[in-house]
Amino acid sequence: MSQIETAAGSAGKDARAWAKTIAVYNQPSNARGALEFAVSLLPFAILWAAMAVLLSYGYWIGLILAVPAAGFLVRLFMIQHDCGHGAFFRNSHANDWVGRTVGVMTLTPYSVWKRTHALHHAGSGCLDHRGFGEIATLTVEEYEALSPWKRFKYRLYRHPLVLFGVGPAYLFILDHRLPGGMMRKGWQPWLSTMGTNLALAALVAALIWLVMRPSED
Repeated sequence: MSQIETAAGSAGKDARAWAKTIAVYNQPSNARGALEFAVSLLPFAILWAAMAVLLSYGYWIGLILAVPAAGFLVRLFMIQHDCGHGAFFRNSHANDWVGRTVGVMTLTPYSVWKRTHALHHAGSGCLDHRGFGEIATLTVEEYEALSPWKRFKYRLYRHPLVLFGVGPAYLFILDHRLPGGMMRKGWQPWLSTMGTNLALAALVAALIWLVMRPSED
């Protein structure tokens, strides 16, 4: 047996040993999932309430709390992500309903996002399956084949101010209001998107009422 074959066999044994060692961590924990959801959602809700109260003392004081609130919102999106992979709770229904609930706060129609995100993972790293849930990326040959105007648009699209500023605002505020990429895939994507929109409208209306209601003297 050659040294290469020996090394390959040893690496295979090590990989199997590691797979067996970490297998215990592959299963979701309902208790840990509930705890992580609680320590993300409750502080976020408390910060929302605190900002509403502090509005009477000035907008800038309330805006300071928007920074930690944004951090908890990102954490909630991470929970939504793991729910979409079925990795947060053991029960698929629990994953989906927590994902839908968080999707209202992250302005994301959960079922549509879950489907497009799965397609993204299915084609991740494959140039022939680009387009779902990812930043558009061209090869050097594809870029050089573009006209000067299209090159300019591509470079503008890839600019940090667009990718981390204009792009996310457009994606979450406008693009997610319709089942982008799945508008002809039946009624389920529309139900997910319109259901999220209605829940958002109800939430925003309630917040406006809380902020604008007359104060009691």
